[in-house]
Amino acid sequence: MGFKNLINSKKILSLLAVFMLLGTSMLFAQGTESAGATASPAADAVKDNGLATAGYYILLFLIVCFVIGIVGKILRVFDLTQQIQGKEPINWNNVMGICCLIFLIAGAYGAYWEFTVHGSMILPGAASEHGVKIDEMFWTTTVLTMIVFVITQILLFTFLFRYRYNAKRRGHFLPHNNTIEKVWTIAPAIVLTVLVIFGFFTWQKITDNVDAKGEPASINIDITGHQFAWELRYPGKDARLGATNYKLVSGINKLGINFKDKYSYDDLQADTMYLPVRKSVRLNIHAQDVIHSVYMPHFRVQLNAVPGLPVFFKFKPTITTAEMRTKLDKPNFEYEILCNKICGGSHYNMKKIVRVVTEAEYQAWLSQQKPYLTDGIKKDLKFAAEKKEVQPNRLALNN
Repeated sequence: MGFKNLINSKKILSLLAVFMLLGTSMLFAQGTESAGATASPAADAVKDNGLATAGYYILLFLIVCFVIGIVGKILRVFDLTQQIQGKEPINWNNVMGICCLIFLIAGAYGAYWEFTVHGSMILPGAASEHGVKIDEMFWTTTVLTMIVFVITQILLFTFLFRYRYNAKRRGHFLPHNNTIEKVWTIAPAIVLTVLVIFGFFTWQKITDNVDAKGEPASINIDITGHQFAWELRYPGKDARLGATNYKLVSGINKLGINFKDKYSYDDLQADTMYLPVRKSVRLNIHAQDVIHSVYMPHFRVQLNAVPGLPVFFKFKPTITTAEMRTKLDKPNFEYEILCNKICGGSHYNMKKIVRVVTEAEYQAWLSQQKPYLTDGIKKDLKFAAEKKEVQPNRLALNN
């Protein structure tokens, strides 16, 4: 009765008509733009803002719902006709049982399609030392959950079909069974405990931020996010980064570097992040306005950049850019830093190229970078050396 009222509602039918007209208009507009793209160079500048695609899928969904409603009405009329003629009505229990089997088969194909199509888009092997452990955790969890998923779905829909209602068969009511309760409580608890412990020790090792004895200190690199870009700062010859202070941020000193700190004099600025292969890197992560997120997918690095909360992430790249290009057979491949938080309208612009190179290439690149302490900053901060008159020593005379 509720469905009948819904179908008969003039408001719903009017809304459906509006959606159909809107979707049709969008599709025609999209087709016109596509047809005119070859004739007019200006059409190349027209970009799909997502409304045409969304309108198409909304229209498609509404049409499917409408068709299902019509089919349901037809079957209902057929069922009533059969009953009026004294014939056997439709056995809806059998229909639902068969639908469950069809859904199981279609769902199995959908899962297969998901693995084959979207699975081919998965990231290549981790290009960092800790990333191997991250991948092990991911695949262990994925395999276990997929086994449970397949078993439970097969049992669910097979039972729905096998034990559908039959007037000649009585169901057995089982109010409680301690054995079954123990099995489906203890088994998941054991599996989850193993996963949690495995993940805890793996994550503890990844976040162990103390340099091991005998190993060289990690390379300190500052990365600061703001709407909408990443700013990079490398240490100079002293291998130390100078202090920063948000109160010192200005049009010239965009990172708020405190140039009263002697370690800041040789800090270097860079447009591309260069990393030496198999060297420990410490990313000091900052944000100046809203929450951003440093995301380096190939290195399995991700950490939020929160204003007022400096954090850091240590990792060791293991595959150079050149080696990854050969491995993937992609001559133009580049590692990237992305922002994994929707931080505003131009969020998609927050990208930086990352190049993993040999130690010699890294040192050669580092020697070509310019310091943050430019002549403009020196002038702005009155850093120019002022000559002071040297007063001759005078003897104190007691008069």
